[in-house]
Amino acid sequence: MASYRTTLPALLLEKAARHGSRTALREKQWGVWQPTTWAQYARLVSEFAAGLKSLGLGKDDVVVCIGDNRPEWLWAELAIQGLGGISLGLYQDAPADEVAYIFDLAEVRLVVAEDQEQVDKMLEIKEKSKHLQYIVYHDPKGLAPDEALGLMSFEAVCELGKAQAGQYAEWVKALLPDDPCVIVTTSGTTGRPKLAMLSHANMLAMAGNLNEADPKFASDEFVSFLPLAWIGEQMMALASALLHGFTVNFPEEPDTVQADIREIGPHLIFSPPRVWENMAAGVQVKIMETTPLKRWVYNRLQPVGLAWADCKFQKRAPSLGLRLAYLLARVVLFNPLKDNLGFSNIRSASTGGAALGPDTFRFFHALGVNLKQLYGQTEIAGISCIHRDGEIDFDSVGRPIAETEIIISEEGEILSKSPAVFLGYYKNEAATAETLADGWLRSGDAGYFNEAGQLVVIDRLKDVMQLCDGERFSPQFLENKLKFSPFIKEAVVLGQDRDHPAAIICIDMGIAGRWAESRMITYTTYQDLAAKDEVYALIKREVEQVNGSLPAAQRIRRFALLYKELDADDGELTRTRKVRRQAVGERYAALIDGLYSDADSLDLMARITYQDGRVREMRGMVRIESV
Repeated sequence: MASYRTTLPALLLEKAARHGSRTALREKQWGVWQPTTWAQYARLVSEFAAGLKSLGLGKDDVVVCIGDNRPEWLWAELAIQGLGGISLGLYQDAPADEVAYIFDLAEVRLVVAEDQEQVDKMLEIKEKSKHLQYIVYHDPKGLAPDEALGLMSFEAVCELGKAQAGQYAEWVKALLPDDPCVIVTTSGTTGRPKLAMLSHANMLAMAGNLNEADPKFASDEFVSFLPLAWIGEQMMALASALLHGFTVNFPEEPDTVQADIREIGPHLIFSPPRVWENMAAGVQVKIMETTPLKRWVYNRLQPVGLAWADCKFQKRAPSLGLRLAYLLARVVLFNPLKDNLGFSNIRSASTGGAALGPDTFRFFHALGVNLKQLYGQTEIAGISCIHRDGEIDFDSVGRPIAETEIIISEEGEILSKSPAVFLGYYKNEAATAETLADGWLRSGDAGYFNEAGQLVVIDRLKDVMQLCDGERFSPQFLENKLKFSPFIKEAVVLGQDRDHPAAIICIDMGIAGRWAESRMITYTTYQDLAAKDEVYALIKREVEQVNGSLPAAQRIRRFALLYKELDADDGELTRTRKVRRQAVGERYAALIDGLYSDADSLDLMARITYQDGRVREMRGMVRIESV
């Protein structure tokens, strides 16, 4: 078993010494990919670290990073870690009032903010914070240094540190593998996110042990487009990249991600289910809008791919006829589709953070993308289980990675033990004691091991529902099946102590809107589109299709189309787009009661919060449909 008892900054210096001229990072600016070598990476980190030290930052200090995915985020992380400090990432769409408590709790003195939008948010926090002194920005558009406000450019901090940058290696030698290096916010499905502290050893044990099950190489390319505040992106862009030496690429803008992925042709991709679901839905929409000939080709060859994928899942040898048909389908349809998605070179494709529906798995395996399910949580540095090659199973999340032990408690809860288990929640001993028991990490998830020794995750322990007749079901499982429809963006399934499941559904306005336009159905707003009889009929057909694959007791009998999307700013979703069931239950209590009554419509009022903090009331009739 390899040892991962080192630190992230030490790995950076090691890579710079051994592979100084090799490309470590690449960022697209002004339409051109700008490379950063390992030697330049280490130099910029060293200069920024020395600059932070000259501002009085050092051991155990927490530095916040917020903004889009940029190299400066990684430079800032490794700089503060090299001084013995801790980095803490925040989601770029988090409003000031939602994260202000973190600044007081962690006594944050310096924040690295990307641009004017994030700087304005930090200035709002600074007015009330007792500790925040410096706001460092790296996109200067619309900004200028201001000593009175503590505003400084990233380059200015590097300039401050140039004289002492050579001492970075000495500072790094003083670090210990068990020192905390990063704080990652939990998803916060039940309230305020907690702050999980992870050490260098935690991060590297996870990255190293995952690699034994899913290898990564220095020649690999990875595109970092998901928030760096998320543990999954920290796992890939920071820990795994430093350990294995592959190149991390940063898209030009969030809107150019798909095109930039296609240009890079990455070998590795790790995304939560919603990204994979969106990609699958996007392909289906393009097929709906393409020429009749291309649509005919897709409709004839896609079933061939699905049959091929099913043989692989069931470990059956495909017939000669299927092998020949799939060869044709791959040349004519699947290879061009993979190229269009930027997946021509993909070797390691994985999903985690929530369960992924079987239909999405089948779709990508039909294309020839070897998509695997991962399982873990922030508190175990992201990963504890993964599917191995040839062991893909819709219902399971694979087997534990090396050095990870998993047992199921008497209550059915998944408990884990590994060197990647976190140090605890920052300044929250009570929550830490609830989550860690004798070295075992309580996941809060219900699960069991199947006959093949693979872990099956049912749902969050608190979210598993029981109908009034005693029938138990996972609402998340039903929601995933609904969300495979390209027309459904979000769904919340209900049913606890009720006669039957019901659902609140949010349509995907872009896709449903194009469907409506193709049928000459006029609409003005999301609310107007969601109320159309034709859209209700469309979604009813989608729900009926899902019901056809479910046991009778678990079928959805009633649904309503919400006149707005569920939104993190309204407290209905977490920043990683997980449903806050309690908040939805309280916010739409009247609608839920209506779903379990004889009513066929309801006058519903909801409060909408905009990103700038403004609040307004939204009112409208919501129709309730029986299935």
